[in-house]
Amino acid sequence: MLRIGYHVSISGSLDLAFDRARKIGCTCMQIFPSNPRSWAMKALEKGEVERFRAKGKSFGISPVFAHMPYLPNLASPKEDVYCKSVEALGDVAKRCETLGIEYLIAHLGSNLGTDEEEAFERVVESVRVAGRAAPRTRILLENEAGQRNSVGSKLEDLVALYNRIGIRNLGFCVDTCHLFAAGYDIGKSEVAEEVAGTLGSSRIHAIHLNDAKHPLGSGLDRHENIGFGYIGRQGFETFFRCEGMKTKPIILETPGLRAGVGELKLVEKILKN
Repeated sequence: MLRIGYHVSISGSLDLAFDRARKIGCTCMQIFPSNPRSWAMKALEKGEVERFRAKGKSFGISPVFAHMPYLPNLASPKEDVYCKSVEALGDVAKRCETLGIEYLIAHLGSNLGTDEEEAFERVVESVRVAGRAAPRTRILLENEAGQRNSVGSKLEDLVALYNRIGIRNLGFCVDTCHLFAAGYDIGKSEVAEEVAGTLGSSRIHAIHLNDAKHPLGSGLDRHENIGFGYIGRQGFETFFRCEGMKTKPIILETPGLRAGVGELKLVEKILKN
């Protein structure tokens, strides 16, 4: 069964995300498990947790992915920001365990122009701490778009971080827009195979399916609706011919104007090509 869904809102109550996802035909989904623009997390109410877990079992929308908030920077050289970031990642991972969410997707952040090796070590330590605090939550390292000073835009860097972190509950989330922006032309079969081969297909647990608003190698994280950007429908068809990619859960984070049932149907057609 194809698993395709959107990042959906938790407005009103966490469990309402399931209702919104079902309404547009999602078979998996992604949420922010707390306010993404705040360091503080509102305490979960027992009833909210029970409703979320109940709908998780009855709605048939699985898996559910959580995405870490915007503010943490796991590579920050600023001690106060780094300490808050480590704590935030651990708290979100533990919240995922409470809610029964198996996967937490993490952006690795920016070194702010400081030493790259030191930034790597900060990321390694922060993910280790969170992974040990919530061993039932699998943390997925997401590739970056090649922005200046970002950590994790190169495939070999992601693999190096994975190996150095060295915990069992770890994996990758591949963002197609980010790959393209970082210079990986995934519309070419050899590049798609490079992605799967370098990261290891069995270690890729999710695909963020987003077209790219800007040309190859732009370094700009700007998502476009599927088929309306520089990757294009044909590019995605080539990408998904790579062995194993069609079986991965797919989350769309595309702009809302053309999003919804029609875009999900288009992705289904691409996957069946």
